[in-house]
This record gives sequence, structure tokens and C-alpha cells, in this order.
Amino acid sequence: PGPSRSETWKIYLDRPPKKMLEELPKPQRHKRLRCYGHGVPDLRRALHSLSNSATLVMEESLQPYHEVIREDKNGHTRKSVETKDMHLHRLPWPTQVLSDLGGTYVRMRITLSYYIEPSPGERGWTRKHRYQSHGLRFDVMRPLETVDRFRKRTSKAARDEDEDIDDDQDEREWDVGPRLRIKGSIHSDTWTGSAEELSRCGFLAVYPVGGWWRERKHLGCFDRQARYSLIVTIETPKTDVYTSIANQIRIPTLIEIETA
Repeated sequence: PGPSRSETWKIYLDRPPKKMLEELPKPQRHKRLRCYGHGVPDLRRALHSLSNSATLVMEESLQPYHEVIREDKNGHTRKSVETKDMHLHRLPWPTQVLSDLGGTYVRMRITLSYYIEPSPGERGWTRKHRYQSHGLRFDVMRPLETVDRFRKRTSKAARDEDEDIDDDQDEREWDVGPRLRIKGSIHSDTWTGSAEELSRCGFLAVYPVGGWWRERKHLGCFDRQARYSLIVTIETPKTDVYTSIANQIRIPTLIEIETA
């Protein structure tokens, strides 16, 4: 068996400072985010790679919305702007290496960053999510979930007008959780769990949610492209994962899907 979770945390060098965690522990993470953000940058870790720590950086763009023309039951034509593209990233995890680690605790950190265009005028403040031109979210495949089920679940979330977080989402192993990490246009969260679980979470989705590009059709911005940066880091206590991932990234990992 691998080290305990508490022992594993001692290995990681870029975790939030001890005093920060003592002042605002996980039950008060919303206050910690407001006070300190996502922690303290570590320049040494940013400049150097470790065999037991690998970081993937992906720069992509997608079209969040498009115009759809449909006929109603009376034969009348109706135009509407709906969500369009969703990206499914295959994470090049060293599946066998992680599986062999079994119950050893590992850590995965995900950061999704993108620019938004503020809403012209003051209308953006009158309703939820009207200020942002578009919103993007990420989600990770669950250990017992099939790829098809994961795709359908995230496609449904992309079509959800109200962006409600359903009770089915698992927040137990996430540091911030899906309810808090959606603030702003930089979404960052850390998952800690067994290596065996992570070996079965091989896909990550990036999908669009509401924004004024879609809701204010008359401004003609609904067919624009949205660029984003996705950074994924996997860390193990000692085992070399860098080499295995480096060998796999030569294989295309991006799958583009229409949510409609």
C-alpha cells in the first residue's frame, strides 16, 4: 500500500501554506478563495519538470454558439442561437503505471483560462451571466462512467440555460468543487484520490455555457470563436509518470463534438 493521504500532502511543494489552511480549512474554502485565490505560485516548480510530475498545456479554440433554423409543427420557420462545440480531450495517462500504484494517493490539478468580452452597456448586470460574452466549463470523466455517458452528460450541461449544478456532481475529492470553481474566467481545481481511480478517468471535457454572444443575437457575435488554455498536472509521490506521458502525447488527443 502507498502512503496515507496526510503523508502524501507533505510531499507536494506547491500546496497552500499551512497557516492559510489552518485559518480557512476546506469547509470554508469559499472564504479562502476570496481572500487568497488559488494559492502561492512556485517559480521553481514552474521552471522544472520532475519525473513524478507532468504538466500538459493545451491551447485550443471552439465555437460556443451557432444559429439553428427549425420548423415548428405549423410549418413556421424559427431561428434560435444555441450551443455548438464541445471539446473532449483524451488525457494521456500512463494507465498501467497508475493501476499498479493501486490505492496510492495522487493529485491532478486542472486550470481552464479564457478571455471574455464584457457586455456593451449596462444590460449585462440585469440577469445572471449576461455580463460575459461566453462561458466555458470543464468536467472530468468519473471512474465508473463510460465515454458515451460522459459525453451525453456534458452535452446536457452545455445546453442547460440556467447553468445549475446538479446534485449528481461529486465534490468529495475536489479541493474547490464544481459549485465554486465556475466564478470568473479562470477555473482551477485540484483532485486528490487513488491512482487506480485516476487511471479510469481518461477524458476531460471543455464545453460552453451562457453568455451575451448567444442571448443578444442582434449584435451578431454568436458565430465567433473562443480561445482557451487548458493546463493539467498529474503528480505522484515517487513513481515516474513523465516518461510514459511524453511517449503518448504524439497521438492526437482532441475530439470535437457538437452539443446539439
